[in-house]
Formats: sequence, C-alpha cells, structure tokens
Amino acid sequence: MRYNADGDALRRPLLSPTAFFEGPTLDWITTSTILHDLRDASNDAAWRRLTDRFRRPIIAFAIRLGLSAADAEDAAQETLTAFAESFRRGAYDPARGRLSRWLFGIAYHQILRERRCRAQQPPDRPETSFWNNLPDEREASRCWDAEWEQALLEDCLARARLEFEPETFRAFECAMRVGGADDVARQLGIPVKAVYNAKHRVLKRVRELRAELEEVV
Repeated sequence: MRYNADGDALRRPLLSPTAFFEGPTLDWITTSTILHDLRDASNDAAWRRLTDRFRRPIIAFAIRLGLSAADAEDAAQETLTAFAESFRRGAYDPARGRLSRWLFGIAYHQILRERRCRAQQPPDRPETSFWNNLPDEREASRCWDAEWEQALLEDCLARARLEFEPETFRAFECAMRVGGADDVARQLGIPVKAVYNAKHRVLKRVRELRAELEEVV
C-alpha cells in the first residue's frame, strides 16, 4: 500500500521498485526465511541473501576495529562462512540470545584473527602493532551495535521509500533533518498536518519493517 502526503492510502498500482532503489532490500526476505533456507548448503540463493543482509555491518565493524577495506572484506567472508557452518550444525539457539549477538561473537574473533595475521607481517610504519587502537570487547560490542542498527535502518528506509508516495517520503526526510513541522511545511509548500502524518506513518512502517528483519522464529 502507498500513501500520499496527507497519509491517505492510494489504490493505484506501485511503480516498478527499480525506479526508486536498486539493492538487496528489493528482495525483502525476513531473517527467519533466510535462516530456514540456509539449512540447505546447496541453496545459493540463501547464501546470497545472507551476504546481502549481513555483509555491510560486518565490513563496517571490521574497519572500525582497524582492518583495511580489503582485509575487512576477507574477515566478512570468513565470518559469514563460519556463521553458516555453525548454524547448520545447530549452534544457534534463539532462546539464548539475539542473532546479532551471536554474529558479533563470530565477527569479533574473525577480525582479531585477521589482525593477528597482519601483525605478523612487516608493518607499514614502525609504530604499527596488533595492539594499537584495538578496542576491548565491551567497546567493540558498542561499535557492532552501532553498525548493526545503521544497516537495519538503511534497509528499512530504502524499503519504506518504495511503499510511500515520493512527496510523503520527502516530507518525512525533511522532518527528520530539519525538525520543525512548520519549517518543513513552508519549505515544501504543504500543510503542517501533512508533515506530521508523513513522519508518523513512515516511522511506524520503519518500525514494522525492522521487526520483520530481526524476527527469528
């Protein structure tokens, strides 16, 4: 369903999604579905969906922990491979914690392993070492949570953009960036009520999409 700037549902068909966004969120699959399909090691589509969903936060996390972009790519690949193998062995129990926490543990140790390998090579600078600027696990956990939330938000916003009229989403973006509904209304030439409706409806949908992405049953 799409909505106009006043928040009213529109009955006309959706435009092609590719007119708005090209990327992994076009394939809107819940995490539960990804994990279910991942049990089949021959399911290439499941592996693609897994990497589409989780590669970005792992790479960003690895870079924040001191890896180069190339090494972060390697660490992400190793993390996802270890994740898939462990999951197929039944190592993940949703009752024991969120999926993101389990993935954090795998990613953190893979990144440390990658850093140790690089530390054994001649450094580019004499002062470079394995321990330079290495956050402890608590700080690393905070970094991971930030990257995880950012990736979820980007995916949810990209999907929400497909479901609302461009005017509605533009009002929402301006409201989040500018803040005051009166200022946004003047800038866009729309009623103040339309700004409030756009912000409320898009945020509500983003929360729903986020719950869908993180749901593991």
